[in-house]
Amino acid sequence: MDQVMQQSPTPAPEAGAWKGPLAGLRVLDLTRVLAGPLATQFLADLGAEVLKLEAPERGDETRGFAPFLEGESHYFLALNRGKRSMVVDLREPEGAEILRGLVAGADVLIENFRPGVMQRLGLGAEALMAINPRLIYCAISGFGLTGPLAGAPSFDIVTQAMTGVMSVNGAMGGPPVKLGLPIGDMSGGIFGALGILSALHERSVTGRGRLVDASLYDGTMSLLGYLSQLAFITGQDPQPMGSAHPSVVPYDSFPAADGSIVIACLADHFWPRLCAALDCPDLGADPGLATMAQRRERRGEIEPRIAAITRSRSVAEWRRILEAHDIPHAPVLGVREALAHPHAQAREMVVEVRHERLGPVQVLGRPIKFPGSAQVPLEAPPVLGQHTAEILRRELHYSDEKIRELGERGVIDRGAKR
Repeated sequence: MDQVMQQSPTPAPEAGAWKGPLAGLRVLDLTRVLAGPLATQFLADLGAEVLKLEAPERGDETRGFAPFLEGESHYFLALNRGKRSMVVDLREPEGAEILRGLVAGADVLIENFRPGVMQRLGLGAEALMAINPRLIYCAISGFGLTGPLAGAPSFDIVTQAMTGVMSVNGAMGGPPVKLGLPIGDMSGGIFGALGILSALHERSVTGRGRLVDASLYDGTMSLLGYLSQLAFITGQDPQPMGSAHPSVVPYDSFPAADGSIVIACLADHFWPRLCAALDCPDLGADPGLATMAQRRERRGEIEPRIAAITRSRSVAEWRRILEAHDIPHAPVLGVREALAHPHAQAREMVVEVRHERLGPVQVLGRPIKFPGSAQVPLEAPPVLGQHTAEILRRELHYSDEKIRELGERGVIDRGAKR
């Protein structure tokens, strides 16, 4: 972990540094919690200007999620890098008018309220796209804008349960278990961003925006992949396999003397190499284990045999042996170890940014790279309302007096002085 903590600050951007492929695009972010903020964080990573409109007093609900670093939530810090925060009460007529004014010059608006909320505020897709026909309006919801469950409340665990994901996760023969990652929420954010990018390309041809309907339910179900085909073809439900694979053997986590090591033989040519690495020539010479299908049928014989061997050495020893035999493998790392790994550092997946209140803080880096281009360093997540006054002055030409008056009435943040 010391490698993470001791990383040097991100250097100041060079003059003319590239902001990213979405530079010049403006995104109005009305999202909270995880799926929507993840989508807009990806857009900010790619160079878009993301204006995050938050409710007065508490802002995004995740600002109140413990644990905290000097009052700043770990959860909010994780999902809002590179954005600019405004506090606007959309329930107030003047707040709704601020949004309409910003919509006129925006490229994208994204929200993840329950379906119907924006319409009740008079700020639904039809109303806002009448102001700006080029607007891409993305609605991310639990179950989508149509269907019998449209409008039903949903969170990540609900999504994982409804899409079959929980039923295939967990120990073999054990009860269903939620994935440690919030895959339901994250799929909504990933596919929401993908839908927006697709609509932006279409707009470059047609000149018109469109409504994008992304849901946690659809996104997560689409990730079932080959498991859905197993169900279609066999007529049976896939079962939880722990870390194992339903079709590939060996493909699992095995015990070492001081931890666990993953071994993944996804192709037949890795099998004899693995047998050599494990010093068990009888397995490699057995013609009844030469193919994936044969090994799958004898899983109960193979995997205990491998586990008995891997227990005899440390993770580090097995890494050296398996690397020498070119076997796909990996140590099972904790999150701190993963963040401190030299490859994570080399790929700039851990970076340091300067936060308005906290000073230097570490955040995850951009997942998409553009070789040959020096991109502007990432910016820290904003404090609540950090950019309200600045944006109202610059974009809507509000006077300081009007900004002060709106703050006193609670339409915007009361401390808007920047």
